[in-house]
Amino acid sequence: MPLSTRRALLGAGLAGGAALVVGCDDDAEPPGPAVATAAPSAPPAELTVPDFDPGDWASVRAQFPLDPDAAQFAAFVLSPHTAQVDAAVSFHRAQLGWDTEQALLDGIELEDAVRAAAAAYAGGAAGEYALTDSTTMGLGIVYGGLALTARDEVLSTTHDFFSTEDALRLLTLRTGARVRRVSLYDDPAAATVDEMVDRLVRGLTPRTRVVAITWVHSSTGVRTPVREIADALPDGVLLCVDGVHGFAAVDVDLPDLGCDFLSAGTHKWLFGPRGTGIVWGRNWGPLTEIIPSFTPQGPAGRLTPGGYHSFEHRWALAEGFAFQQRIGRAAVVERTVEQATRLKEGLAGSGVTVVTPLDPAVSAGIVCLDVPGTPPGNAVLELREHGVVASATPYATSYLRLGPSIVTSPDEVDAAVAAVSGLV
Repeated sequence: MPLSTRRALLGAGLAGGAALVVGCDDDAEPPGPAVATAAPSAPPAELTVPDFDPGDWASVRAQFPLDPDAAQFAAFVLSPHTAQVDAAVSFHRAQLGWDTEQALLDGIELEDAVRAAAAAYAGGAAGEYALTDSTTMGLGIVYGGLALTARDEVLSTTHDFFSTEDALRLLTLRTGARVRRVSLYDDPAAATVDEMVDRLVRGLTPRTRVVAITWVHSSTGVRTPVREIADALPDGVLLCVDGVHGFAAVDVDLPDLGCDFLSAGTHKWLFGPRGTGIVWGRNWGPLTEIIPSFTPQGPAGRLTPGGYHSFEHRWALAEGFAFQQRIGRAAVVERTVEQATRLKEGLAGSGVTVVTPLDPAVSAGIVCLDVPGTPPGNAVLELREHGVVASATPYATSYLRLGPSIVTSPDEVDAAVAAVSGLV
């Protein structure tokens, strides 16, 4: 019997309430009658969030469902949910399932709460935050919304991730504007603030209208001096930033960076719900929306893409910010930087090349390593055998990459140092 015929017969049988068995042996038992399920009970009226001790790093680590027998140095790539975020996701999912229309109406206030939580955590006003699903979506909103012409130029760098590069490619197709790129450093481990600012400024021309940079390079772990670059740019030049590996890994309010727009997924160093992100904007006037918005109130609302999203994740982002707020941004960043420094110092003289600068002023949580004679992918597999979870950078020149964070400990850093050293 043709597959299409079987599907049609099966559909007709189910629609009429009849049982249809196709291709069964004569002695096969027919399926039993459908069993009615009990009506679901009402969802919880209030969100109950698990408590923890924000001053105890073991208690913080216990909020994550990560395998406790592995040192999780790649958790920042796509963050695991905390117990608090999972509780919020489950709560909002139950509301959506129980009364979808009412949940969507409540969602207007819930999105406002997320913006308020973002502002309380990262500075600025709630109305300055557009909500997205990822860093990539945010970059598409920014570069897709710029009104440039064929006479204009965008100055970028050779260190940016594919999402920035392709968003700029699409911008050139749409506007005819030219994209120019400069290298901010030759040796990432020796990168300095002055060198990076000088190289970028020397790349400016009278036609430059936009500078597109990345806050922390996921390729090398170098942190660019966004504030110093902003101060060095001439009036009228917009500074747009892929901020994902600096957001929640650097202790600074976004308005203090001096940039005009910053896009960041909140499912990396913030450890928020998967599929969430923000764009912060100082002045949204230069952008035109490219996706219709369902919440057009205010400039940032206008630039928040409409459509139906994974709302239970988006609304749970407020708990992601609240989790970090309870610990304290400064404490989280200090914990991250201390471990990253410990890792870099521990590998000094081991035969492994530490690609990321030692100086915390030009680095953050990412630590990139070159293991002589061992491809990064092989190193990742070998480290797993020693209980160390790492990743490889997805670039033409790939490095072994470890990201110490609030889900790792100094003892695990020491174990990672020993395991990586053993690869040489």
